[in-house]
Amino acid sequence: MRILFSIFVLCGLTGCWSQPRTGSATAKSNSSPQYQSPMESENTSTQAVSKPTPTTTSDSKSPKLKPTLRSLDEMLLFQPSKYPQGDWEPAGLDYEDVWFNSADSTKLHAWYCPSEKPIAVILFAHGNGGHLAHRADLLKYLQTELNVSVMMFDYRGYGRSEGVPTVKGVLEDARAASRTLAEQAGISEQELVVMGRSLGGAVAIDLATETNPRALIVESTFPSMKEVASVHYSKIAWIVSAGKLNSINRISEYQGPLLQSHGTADKVIPFELGQQLFAAANEPKEFVIITNGTHNSPQGDEYYETLSQFFGKLENR
Repeated sequence: MRILFSIFVLCGLTGCWSQPRTGSATAKSNSSPQYQSPMESENTSTQAVSKPTPTTTSDSKSPKLKPTLRSLDEMLLFQPSKYPQGDWEPAGLDYEDVWFNSADSTKLHAWYCPSEKPIAVILFAHGNGGHLAHRADLLKYLQTELNVSVMMFDYRGYGRSEGVPTVKGVLEDARAASRTLAEQAGISEQELVVMGRSLGGAVAIDLATETNPRALIVESTFPSMKEVASVHYSKIAWIVSAGKLNSINRISEYQGPLLQSHGTADKVIPFELGQQLFAAANEPKEFVIITNGTHNSPQGDEYYETLSQFFGKLENR
């Protein structure tokens, strides 16, 4: 019974491993995007939601998929929200619906937010909770204030994407998203910037070792899934495979510019874990400390100024 109780407690932990959902899409554009915790910003009101006409980059017909088997830790890790929850027509965001298939033919959905003459093209992998529509303010800020084109995709089982999330499946989804964005933007995968937060940081690191992108940006992420479980619930960390989302091993394989950030007051993924990950990375690399930042708190204007400078350095490489 003690083990079962601990597993239910672990469920509470993994439910917090999310990229904080953004606030109202009408936030002022001259300030960095302000995040809220997932439950605080979830739109639970009843409203009519129209479906925009999708841009299809691959066969939109998905064959009937076989049932997906998931491990216990995966059932606890992934906390998706589904369409039509949230605001799927955010004010002030210029975006296109993009549909594509993962390697196993799972149909996936993304928002492509182009910028005129962008200084970078970003593929963004979000955290383990909610879906892409909850990050509309972040997308708008990147597009309008930093002058980058960005595509954020929903993992299988999230938002309007089909399927059931697993670690293996989500990593395959990222590879498919990278190919799709390169095609959408008319550039090679090596010219993309790969960016991820929390769980999405691990997804981004895994992808970067495969595609060798122009740069890698990770926020509030971890050295391995097992490390996080060990910090909070060491007695049941055995349920997590040591090789699952082992970013500290994967990041040592990446050769390219890295920008990493972490909050000093992060209790979900402690600051020290972020430092461990950074220590394993190759040069050139830069670590941004978010003083008193929690896992779900805003990155802050200073971080986004550093991010803007990071993009500027890429232009000169």
